[in-house]
Amino acid sequence: MPINAVTNFGKSEYESQKSLKRKILVTSALGTAAAFGIISHKQGFRLSNLNKVAMKDWALFKITPKSLSIEEKEIIALAGGSVVGGLVGGAIFDKKSNFKAKLKEALNQMLGNVIIPVGCVGLTSRFYKKNEAKILSKVPQIKKSGKVYTLLNRGLKAIPPVFITGVALAVGIITGNRVSNFINEKLYKQKVDRDIKATDFAPHVDDLCLAITLMAPGTPVGEVIARTIPAFLTVPGYQTGIAKEQ
Repeated sequence: MPINAVTNFGKSEYESQKSLKRKILVTSALGTAAAFGIISHKQGFRLSNLNKVAMKDWALFKITPKSLSIEEKEIIALAGGSVVGGLVGGAIFDKKSNFKAKLKEALNQMLGNVIIPVGCVGLTSRFYKKNEAKILSKVPQIKKSGKVYTLLNRGLKAIPPVFITGVALAVGIITGNRVSNFINEKLYKQKVDRDIKATDFAPHVDDLCLAITLMAPGTPVGEVIARTIPAFLTVPGYQTGIAKEQ
């Protein structure tokens, strides 16, 4: 085969993959948007009222008061919508031979990257809130007045919850990855060795929001970042949709 033919084939394949990824991104985003719409509707943000309220009061943008609540069940629902969107896009636009790989990745994303880690962080968060006074009473404080010392003391008190949240998240992701690999091996009767990827942390922006809220209580910073959660939760669907057999 002539060199230019090989080059053209390579370019064609590259463009085809770029096109596929764009389509999967769109279907994943649509799945997330559908789930977000249902969640917003249930919390009183009606789609039919969008033209009657200011954009700053839409569910995606409203910060306080009565802003949209995104907790464990909402995160799981958003991720579920994203993964369904990715699977549908993969089924429509990619080769049928890759669909099994997408089903495996869907399980990894939902169980390994969302349900188990979010469950771990949620349980740990409830434990912390129940014992917050007792835990914080053990944290040393600087007995001096002034804005600087107030900020330092606040930072010291933020260390336990941030550390606990980080450990819970790490344990959840590692456990989730191993459990989902094990289930996939049993379902498909073949060795599965999917490593943890950087994108596996995308569904956990809410934990960053929690950490920021704990470090800077009374500020809307955490809620502002929380508005980005739906965007980050398109990642599980995208990773599901582009998965291929090795």
